[in-house]
Amino acid sequence: MKSALPDIPGRLSRAAITASLERFLEGWDGAAPVWVFGYGSLIWKPELAFDRRVTARVHGYHRRLCLWSRVNRGTPESPGLVAGLDRGGSCAGVAYRVPGPLARSQLEQLWEREMFMGSYTPRWLRCRLPDGAHEAALAFVVRQDAPNYAGKLSEPDILEVFRRGSCGRFGTSLEYLVNTVRSLHEHGLRDPHLERLVRHAGVGCEPRPRRRT
Repeated sequence: MKSALPDIPGRLSRAAITASLERFLEGWDGAAPVWVFGYGSLIWKPELAFDRRVTARVHGYHRRLCLWSRVNRGTPESPGLVAGLDRGGSCAGVAYRVPGPLARSQLEQLWEREMFMGSYTPRWLRCRLPDGAHEAALAFVVRQDAPNYAGKLSEPDILEVFRRGSCGRFGTSLEYLVNTVRSLHEHGLRDPHLERLVRHAGVGCEPRPRRRT
């Protein structure tokens, strides 16, 4: 049984979330594996059953802290910030291959996680993998007409969000930033803009200690 959706003002109904997923999967044959491109929390908290994970790059979009978060990383009175894929440039991230038999159930969970406020447009983007191959991958592209779209904030404006310490059910925006930069480093990836924000915020992003096997 699916859990009840939390009572969050402005969130989409379960019917709307399901309809969005069905529209997205209209071109899927129901059997092929599905690739998912992660650029923020999906890197350090994928919550997906996958059989392959590799670094990847998409063109035409870049990672930006451009979405106000009034639940997960802040409150309505003091919103935090999270990342979206915004137009222009390119973005390095991590791609996950979800086996075909598991794809629908995994995407249902992912839709409830990412699409609950309708802040993104799910799209198939062309991802370049380390071996030079290309795969079409699901990516959540920010909607510039979304009510919580913050646009292109200046670095001082972003640092002010960190300074005020807005905190939601999953923590602060600064914790989100540190987790993202640290996880990119663990995959051998860099994001100069986010790294500069980390330095100016005066926090460290040392790699997490590896578990002994």
